[in-house]
Amino acid sequence: MSPARPGTVVGLIGSGIGPSLSPQLHEAEADALGLRYVYRRLDLDVLGKAPEEVGELVRAAQLAGYDGLNVTHPCKQLVLEHLDELSPDAAALGAVNTVVLADGRAVGHNTDWSGFARNVDRGLPDAAMDRVVLLGAGGAGAAVAHALLTLGTDRLTVLDVDAARATELARALTGRFGAGRAGGGDLTGLGTAVAAADGLVHATPTGMAAHPGSPVPADLLRPDLWVADIVYRPLATELVTTARERGCRVLDGGGMAVFQAVDSFRLFTGLEPDADRMLAHFAALVDPAGSPVG
Repeated sequence: MSPARPGTVVGLIGSGIGPSLSPQLHEAEADALGLRYVYRRLDLDVLGKAPEEVGELVRAAQLAGYDGLNVTHPCKQLVLEHLDELSPDAAALGAVNTVVLADGRAVGHNTDWSGFARNVDRGLPDAAMDRVVLLGAGGAGAAVAHALLTLGTDRLTVLDVDAARATELARALTGRFGAGRAGGGDLTGLGTAVAAADGLVHATPTGMAAHPGSPVPADLLRPDLWVADIVYRPLATELVTTARERGCRVLDGGGMAVFQAVDSFRLFTGLEPDADRMLAHFAALVDPAGSPVG
């Protein structure tokens, strides 16, 4: 039985977050632990707020007595300047997806990187990791990059529509992990980079319900290339579906979504969630196409 304590109220800040399964995941685990828990969506689109106004939402949540916030696209980097403190991981990554609100302070954490790392350990335990291509140098991309280099990737190529952003992320990574471990550029180098890679990770909004399509031409996907997507709405993104058809080992975004939620839940409540139970609940929430049920 969980200790007696008042209820927990958390929220999710982001754009187009209506299909998010985070509320159901968190609330179901809280129910299993006997914890009163409310998880609310703070959708920028619904509220008529620009991403740059994320600080107003953080302050409003504090005033309303929230215990924490999850932060998703496009605010993971924009929220930094509105926080009182960053965990070492969040400071190193320059991106936050979890904010703990307590004692009048807002403290930023990053559970995306640990969630991705646990998903790779679980879903691709023996995959070659020497050379990996990462698409996307935003907040999620920064977390994935940190995870990949922590897992032992020798050379990470970061590509983004904004070459300067990719180059800057690569510079920060080499500063932490060592010279030669990462390089950055624009998408014109995609074909050459993928041809020499063991794996490909996609960390942009492309493939989400609101951003359909695939960022990778099908002819670049070959059977000896593993492919991981962080998008989980839907699970069966065009990239995931095409990669499977081309014979690639594929990791969809569901595991990362669950494991980052596991770590966020722990930060919000101080209680240890059951990861296997949350994985099972996630599976029950999605249909075979990876879309929310109901």
